Amino acid sequence: MVKLTPEACRAARALLGWTVRDLMREAGVSPNTVTALESGAAVRAETEAKIVETFARFRVEITNGQGTGARLINKES
Repeated sequence: MVKLTPEACRAARALLGWTVRDLMREAGVSPNTVTALESGAAVRAETEAKIVETFARFRVEITNGQGTGARLINKES
């Protein structure tokens, strides 16, 4: 699994036009969890996986290439 950094989480939300509450609702986590993650606090691996999987359901991939970030996945991919 890729590492979900605070920057990648914010980037993924921005690609989707989501607020913290939108991510909370779709991933089934608390808004405090999202806020903590995006502030750099450690979250459980299971929670991180839920968030990464949620972004993937909406065609956003968390990347860890040269840096960290997020990208929309083309429908044909």
